[in-house]
Amino acid sequence: MQYVSNAAFLLTIYSDHLQTLNRRLICDRGELGSEEVRVFAKSQVDYILGENPKATSYLVGYGSRYPQRMHHRGGSIESYGENKGFIRCTQGYDNWFHRKGPNPNVIVGALIGGPNEKDEFSDDRKNFMQTEAYTYNTASLVGVLAKLHGLEDDGVFNSPLTASR
Repeated sequence: MQYVSNAAFLLTIYSDHLQTLNRRLICDRGELGSEEVRVFAKSQVDYILGENPKATSYLVGYGSRYPQRMHHRGGSIESYGENKGFIRCTQGYDNWFHRKGPNPNVIVGALIGGPNEKDEFSDDRKNFMQTEAYTYNTASLVGVLAKLHGLEDDGVFNSPLTASR
């Protein structure tokens, strides 16, 4: 999702640029206006949030179906509220990393790596390429969501956050 979230963010910025200059994007197959660029950016966010072949949200904690075995130490170890014992450095790995069950802590709002180029996704803690979250994925998605929310407030179109949950 790194490339999807970053591209969607850049598209929202570029659509504003096109609108400000009253210009169109010229492509080999035709021209696109700022609104069409925004709609495409929104379609990418919709994919991230679950409008995809797996019907899975790749934003942890969003929707009814999202990854349960995120590759994340804080997500995969027991909560301090449940186990107040001291946790040594390797103990977190040794005791919790290889568990089959879902993470005991949901890292709400974390955008994970997502599916491979064939839209295949394996929700497995050991599969760090697909289940690890990175701040540079999530940060750009926050920017896109903020823009889409602003467009919703302006009545342009529905934000993915309020369209369906």
